[in-house]
Amino acid sequence: MFVTFGIFKRSFRDVLRKMPLNVEIKATIRDYDQFRSLAENVSGQKGQIIVQEDVFFHAPNGRLKLRILQERPSQLISYSRSDQSGPKLSTFYITEIPKPEDLKKTLETSLGIKGVVKKERLLFLVGQTRIHLDRVENLGCFMELEVVLRENQTTEEGSEIANDLMKKLNVEEKDLITCAYMDLLSKTNNK
Repeated sequence: MFVTFGIFKRSFRDVLRKMPLNVEIKATIRDYDQFRSLAENVSGQKGQIIVQEDVFFHAPNGRLKLRILQERPSQLISYSRSDQSGPKLSTFYITEIPKPEDLKKTLETSLGIKGVVKKERLLFLVGQTRIHLDRVENLGCFMELEVVLRENQTTEEGSEIANDLMKKLNVEEKDLITCAYMDLLSKTNNK
């Protein structure tokens, strides 16, 4: 059985399933090349380059962004995450979007655009964790860890994984940031 929500067609099972959970951290990076070298050593990979444009919309609950990707399907991402330093829980739902420009216009008309974040991301995988090394337009260089929790894992277990990787990657607590790139851009633009 399928249920249709606007332009999205989903099986009943997909609609009813629990939202995925991540434990995340984000930090500023002082030396891009040094961090890249550490991430390559920890992951055993050179990293995959992903060019992203995230269009954020005004949303009544949580955050809503349309991630426009080059050479791969775009994504509509709804997520909720507290603004705190250190590992934090993030709930999210991702839907692939075949025609992002059509959806962008629809959401812009009904919700309004909050802002746009453009970045070049270098992705490394370590077990269940995604390490992102980001160059964000008009902001600088940052890193993110996203520990994708398994169904039977607790937030504490995800935090332990994140803290362990922070040590291996030489991420210091003083470099942690609490908010999204969109929020940082808004603060920068309001100065």
